[in-house]
Amino acid sequence: MGTHVIKMPDIGEGIAEVELSAWHVKVGDMVVEDQVLADVMTDKAMVDIPSPVHGKVIALGGEPGEVMAVGSILISIEVEGAGNAKDAPVAAPVKAAAVVEATPAAVESKPAPVVAAQAPVARDADERPLASPAVRKHALDAGIQLRLVQGSGPAGRILHEDLDAYLLQRPGQQTSAANPYAERHDEAQISVIGMRRKIAQRMQDATRRAAHFSYVEEIDVTALDELRVHLNEKHGATRGKLTLLPFIVRAMVVALREFPQINARYDDEAQVITRFGAVHVGVATQSDAGLMVPVVRHAEARSLWGTAEEIARLATAARTGKASREELSGSTITLTSLGALGGIVSTPVLNLPEVAIVGVNRIVERPVVIKGQIVIRKMMNLSSSFDHRVIDGMDAAQFIQAIRGLLEQPASLFLE
Repeated sequence: MGTHVIKMPDIGEGIAEVELSAWHVKVGDMVVEDQVLADVMTDKAMVDIPSPVHGKVIALGGEPGEVMAVGSILISIEVEGAGNAKDAPVAAPVKAAAVVEATPAAVESKPAPVVAAQAPVARDADERPLASPAVRKHALDAGIQLRLVQGSGPAGRILHEDLDAYLLQRPGQQTSAANPYAERHDEAQISVIGMRRKIAQRMQDATRRAAHFSYVEEIDVTALDELRVHLNEKHGATRGKLTLLPFIVRAMVVALREFPQINARYDDEAQVITRFGAVHVGVATQSDAGLMVPVVRHAEARSLWGTAEEIARLATAARTGKASREELSGSTITLTSLGALGGIVSTPVLNLPEVAIVGVNRIVERPVVIKGQIVIRKMMNLSSSFDHRVIDGMDAAQFIQAIRGLLEQPASLFLE
């Protein structure tokens, strides 16, 4: 018997270290070739590390949340033969895509699993049950020890439904539900690791380095929404349904022709501003793992339906963990929206090194005065932020006003 050592792989793009996000095996487990051993987190994406060999896990090189250098020992596996301990190669990473979390297609194509009544499961303290990274995060946020949860998925894999069932039957939960005014003294310690750590670092870095300022403008989107409804009624069955986002992306593309300084990145270390002809729009997307920003590349060359299709494709890829590093990088300006939860005003944080982010708030019907008459219109605010080191207030205001004019007169979106 010998030992096969797997080292932390070089993910690329000059990355010197990555965060160990989750283990899928424990010491003593038998593994087979191509079985996923661990998830590691880069600045851009979650990456699976597969096993290149059959064997038995004899040592793990780190704990979840630990930042490990590229080339450091990740895991040791006992194998038949001499092994490679003296000259261990670096593992080959694979983009995480093995576990598909509750996409609409998946939900519609198969019935929901039947989750049995939960009771605490007897597992060893170091035993690692099967669960996806999203489920592990769900458990971490809820303060649940996965080793106590009964899994109803294939091979005992723990699903989101299992966590929900466990929460309903956890000791003390019934008492709390029966007496909503009972005192509570429970606490939960939640480690900030993986995607949440990266988000925290990027947000902190953005607010520390950039000179943020926000500009809010209200927009009458009544005519725009009427056009959207009309196009969906006429072409929705053959081309797909349109939301407002493709129209807003189109308005950004047209407005940026007049304000190219907005479609830029600022390298504050080199003191260089790079303006881009191509409009690569990052679309902020919420996933189980946290906020991700997949990129609609060359939005300037896409039709409404082409943009809508790409936004939908990228959102699904991000939410199911299938988005590649290329799809999560390279944006020149970002669009963020919370949809119906968008509130009245927000102050979005810049996606550095970009210098602008356009935030969409929810649409509300309210009375407005038009030519001396009170009428009901559909109104929406744009809450946008800019880097004042690069963008002057006048330029930012004029850029948003240009978007406003385009959206309030939607025919102008398509005039060349």
